Amino acid sequence: MAGDTDAAREWREAYERVSGLVATTQLRDPGALERAVPATPDWRARDLVAHMIGVGSDTLRDAVDDDLGEEWTQRHVEARRDRTVPELLEEWSELAPRIEEHVATTDPAPLGDVVIHEQDLRSALGTPGGRASGGLAMVREQMADTFGEGLGERGPVRLEATDEDWTWQSADGDPAVVLRASGFDLARAVTSRRTEEQLRSYVAAGDLGPFLDDFAGLGPLPTQALPE
Repeated sequence: MAGDTDAAREWREAYERVSGLVATTQLRDPGALERAVPATPDWRARDLVAHMIGVGSDTLRDAVDDDLGEEWTQRHVEARRDRTVPELLEEWSELAPRIEEHVATTDPAPLGDVVIHEQDLRSALGTPGGRASGGLAMVREQMADTFGEGLGERGPVRLEATDEDWTWQSADGDPAVVLRASGFDLARAVTSRRTEEQLRSYVAAGDLGPFLDDFAGLGPLPTQALPE
């Protein structure tokens, strides 16, 4: 897989947003970093940050598990369990230039992890932001394409953003279902961050039922709406 200089720029900007948010929270309200993350309820906010750092570290060591499973992600948390938040941020700062270069020259995959989890973290901390980033738009397109690859012969799915000039359809022809929502909500939908009830509320035409499981590609759909 080839690298992507635009993705590298967006990775850097997302990293700076997240690390800045964590540093500010640590100074103003360190207890907030002990809150559970609605999208990953087994983790505290600081655990989610540890995972993001672990993804970068494993990427540079060519140690990313093929299945991206829970055992692999939990190792990131356990390996950093006893570190302070400043120590976590120091490790990430040391890794950041090399991760950015990796995204630019080798593989843009780390962008998806930091962009998706940025919103998960903001959800836990009650601090919206990054919704209109170029990185989120890039990840939305990538994840929509991945979603579309698994649809088979069940008919095209069409996504239409109500607040920006973005539409996407999985294949040519009349769509079997059309979803209309904000561009941000559609980005969260294709990354398994919207409930079945929310997804059904986006339906403008067709039957969503045959496609619900496809929206759970990154894990089970949440049972309660996430703040972000």
